[in-house]
Amino acid sequence: MNWPALLLLALAGPAWGACTRAITVPVSPVGMSVIVNGNAVSGAFPELLERLGEKAGCQFVWSVVPRIRLEMMFEEGRADLLLAATRSEQRDLSGLFVPLVASRASLISIEKGQATVASLAQLLERPHLRVAVVRGYDYGPAYREISRKLAQQKRLYLEPDALSVARLLAGGMADATILPTTSIVGAIALDARVAGLKERLRFEPLEELPWSRGGIYISNKSLPAADRATLEQALMAAGRSGALYQAYLKYFSAEVLAGSTRPL
Repeated sequence: MNWPALLLLALAGPAWGACTRAITVPVSPVGMSVIVNGNAVSGAFPELLERLGEKAGCQFVWSVVPRIRLEMMFEEGRADLLLAATRSEQRDLSGLFVPLVASRASLISIEKGQATVASLAQLLERPHLRVAVVRGYDYGPAYREISRKLAQQKRLYLEPDALSVARLLAGGMADATILPTTSIVGAIALDARVAGLKERLRFEPLEELPWSRGGIYISNKSLPAADRATLEQALMAAGRSGALYQAYLKYFSAEVLAGSTRPL
């Protein structure tokens, strides 16, 4: 598959006005969505933005920070973009959300022949299941509520990234997580310390966490109006064309993507 050619085709269309300044994009690792190697940043989202930048005349300046700090920076107007995000009322106060793919978080657990868990309510009824999640991730009101209740039961572990979650699962310190399949599979692929974990995992959709939209937030606090308009037009065109899904196909098979990521 010629992925660069497919992505360039997906991004084909009218040109937009150039950005007036460099765009500040702090990131934290998110599986293959955002790959961090020292200070080097790659992955589906950064590669998509770099290609959009070439067309739109925008330069992106990357920095690496923990996810919880990234959320704070965006809320405070110190980050121009928030990548690999889902929409929430809290984030809407700080920026405009542009959807790029449909995404879904699932319950991912170590396979031990246990009974099926089909809902967050059933998860609460399994007191032996310890759940690790990524601090700062948000999949909507039901997710926030289950996180609160699990914390009350002292069954919730907050971790800085998906790799830390994978290491807890591999080491038997946690039994399950709530993440998109791509986040955990991508993290496993990037670190030899959790090699072989993927074959031990069970993936189960949860009733209260349906398909939603994943994408990028554009700050309404830090960016000039002209740059917001340029980025919005470029990202909306990418969403319509399915460019991010094409970028994911560089890293995942269509079978892996089927459970957590699909075009809009």
